This record gives sequence, C-alpha cells and structure tokens, in this order.
Amino acid sequence: MKYLKHILLLLAFYSSVAEATELKGDIAQGGLVWGQLKHGAELRLDGKPVYVGKEGYFVFGFSRDAADTATLVILHRDGRREERTLNVAQRKFNIERIEGLPPKTVTPPESWTERRKVETGRVRKARAARAVTRLDWLNGFIKPAEGRFSGFYGSQRILNGKPRSPHYGLDIAGPVGTPIVAPAGGIVTLAAPDFLLEGGIVIIDHGYGVSSTLFHMNSVDVQEGQRIEQGELIGTIGSKGRSSGPHVDWRINWGNVRLDPLLTLEE
Repeated sequence: MKYLKHILLLLAFYSSVAEATELKGDIAQGGLVWGQLKHGAELRLDGKPVYVGKEGYFVFGFSRDAADTATLVILHRDGRREERTLNVAQRKFNIERIEGLPPKTVTPPESWTERRKVETGRVRKARAARAVTRLDWLNGFIKPAEGRFSGFYGSQRILNGKPRSPHYGLDIAGPVGTPIVAPAGGIVTLAAPDFLLEGGIVIIDHGYGVSSTLFHMNSVDVQEGQRIEQGELIGTIGSKGRSSGPHVDWRINWGNVRLDPLLTLEE
C-alpha cells in the first residue's frame, strides 16, 4: 500500500506537469508571448484578464520597463488553479546624450498642438481595434522591407538634459521607394499619407490586440478597412515627417503595451 501510494503521487505529479501550459515567445522586456489553453480556461497576468479565444489561443506581452517578475494565473474549467511566477529577462538599452541643440529642434512648435491631438487620437483609435476572430499574429512576422537596421527598440535620447520618449520601433533604412510589405496579415485600421511626425503611416490589426504600425512612408498604397495578407505591398520607404533619412519605422503593440519587433523576427 505504501508503494502504491507513492506511485500514485508520482503519476499525479507527472500528469500535472504534462498538462502545464506551454508558453512560447520571449519572456523578456519587449517580448511577445503566446500559448493555447483547453476550452473554457481563463487567464490573468498580474491580476488583469488576458483574452482567450474559442480555440484556447492567447497572447500577451511585456513593456520596455517591465518588472523582473510577473504572475500568470490559469483558471481551468475543472476548477484547477495554476499559478506561475514568470522571470522577465531584463535588458540594457542604449542611452544617448546630446547637448547644445537649438530649442526648436527639441520642442515641437505650439502651432502643431491641435493637429497632433487629431493625429494621436486616430492612432489610439486604430490601435484599440481588437478583432477576436482572427489569428494573424499566430503565423509570425516577417521583415517589412529590405535594408539595414538603423534604429532599435528601447533606445533613448536625452536632448539638452531632457529625456525624450524611448524609441519603440525597429528602423529599417533603404532608398526612397523601397517596397514595404505587411509583416503579418490583418485589417488596415489606419492609412494616412502625411502625419506631422510620422509622415505616411499604416496600422494593421493582427487580432487579439496585436497590431503593427509603420511610418515615415513615402507612399501609402492601402486603404482603411482593407484586408491584407502577410507579404502584401502596403507602401514604400520615405523620409516624411520627423526623419533623419529614408527608412520605415516598424512598431508592434499588444494593446497599449509596446513590444520589440526584432524579437518577433528571431523566433
């Protein structure tokens, strides 16, 4: 009986390990993480609900400044509660200090204020789209343009002693007119040819709150509401908006959480 009890305990242990939910992706600052649960399960990250689709798929991400641990709770349909402490890899980002710049190059003019309110409002609305019937993000991401990487996620400049917002994108430099393709399929939720800072801009909803934003485009060749497939032409590289040279700035969001596009390419 003693040995039988020991064997049953071992079987229960290995059964629970076998049922443990596998997480894929990068558990790191800027990382995108996904997996699949059995039907009816619920998921919470640091106490906040994470959407789980009908087929059990889920996705979430970590910000640039995410803490070194996060708590993931899975509530299974049979009443079991699975809790994990995730160790979030901390990263070092490049910080650049530049002094002696003319004030007008650091602070946007007041004449831009009203227009920027409209433009940033359109961006927020476009990124708020959360289609829950598509899994375009699950097919992975491809590089949206040919060219060298000229700017990286997480880097930050301190101009005249004032910290600027970190760079949340992956810059890909190339000649004006270089084709830009959709890094993943989805629905175009924003397409505009000439924002003040972003120039030509496109936002694509990949489903489940995951979206791509691409800007500084010379031409925008898609329309809002259009369905596009991964690799389909959406525009061309340019230097519109506030740009130091021709490139496309590619960003990925999970809701309001800004992620590192480069990590999605290294899978």
